[in-house]
Amino acid sequence: MIITRTPYRISFFGGGTDYPDWFIKNGGAVVSATIDKYIYISSRFLPPFFEKRHRIVWSKVEVVNKFQEIEHPVIREGLKYLKFSQTKGLDIHYQADLPARSGMGSSSAFTVGFLNCLKKLIKNKFSKMDLALDAIHLEQNLLRETVGCQDQIACAFGGLNKITFHKNKKFLVEPLVLPSGRIEELESNLYLIYLGIDRFASQVAQKFVENFKERKNNLNKIFSFVPDAIKILESKKNLDEFGELLHETWMQKKAVHSIISNDRVEALYNTATKNGAIGGKLLGAGKSGFMLFYVNKSNKKKFLSGIKNYLYVPFKFSYNGSHIIQKGY
Repeated sequence: MIITRTPYRISFFGGGTDYPDWFIKNGGAVVSATIDKYIYISSRFLPPFFEKRHRIVWSKVEVVNKFQEIEHPVIREGLKYLKFSQTKGLDIHYQADLPARSGMGSSSAFTVGFLNCLKKLIKNKFSKMDLALDAIHLEQNLLRETVGCQDQIACAFGGLNKITFHKNKKFLVEPLVLPSGRIEELESNLYLIYLGIDRFASQVAQKFVENFKERKNNLNKIFSFVPDAIKILESKKNLDEFGELLHETWMQKKAVHSIISNDRVEALYNTATKNGAIGGKLLGAGKSGFMLFYVNKSNKKKFLSGIKNYLYVPFKFSYNGSHIIQKGY
């Protein structure tokens, strides 16, 4: 049995510039980090004693004889893409620390973790970049989903990184090197708040991408925040400037399309800022899921008291990327 553990990601700056429709013409970059909340995928060859050949357990339990009968699109198309033999039965299980469709890159984390798991099961050799590129190809080209490229790369590599998207479709991952104690300070000032779920990311993203031409100035501004954020992180500047920049990037992102925010999102954002948050943003494509806030530690008690009606999820950064936690045959 192979079990992979793949981290969720939080995107700080540059979100939107990782879509091919944007970066092939303009270039792009993001600052993002993976956290210690994970998706787990297990796979093994199913013994030949069962009535059906394959068993897939996610929010449904699927028991089928042929891959083409599988409902889960990533698993079905992923098995085809890997040219997996149907001569042996497969048993695949999915578990997660956070809900799907919540803006934490869960769809791509699943794709990365699944590909990692199945590649290891058939003893393929591959790099983290190979894994990320395969996940991007599966989602964008085979499933025709409107998704960017940052989530697959972040989940495959792990850590706090600048990811650059070049016009020639090449990607560069650069881990950020921060002064001593800076990571711990940043972690202690970040708060992840759950808002609930009511959307599919690709549906919201489609509206977002359709507005690229009309909102080019907003996307350029979002792009410009990436080097500004890195300068703050890698210097000894007051880290509260990072929170102020989060506020600015959220203002620019909302301006790209009205579908990105709504009354519920605005209510939480206003409550958070009234209770000490310097800035924040909705994670993912928009409308719902998790919101990330920057709060100076001096306002921690006030902030947590003010948002007590929402679910607060503590976290730390995670650095391994998608990896094997159990291996046996």
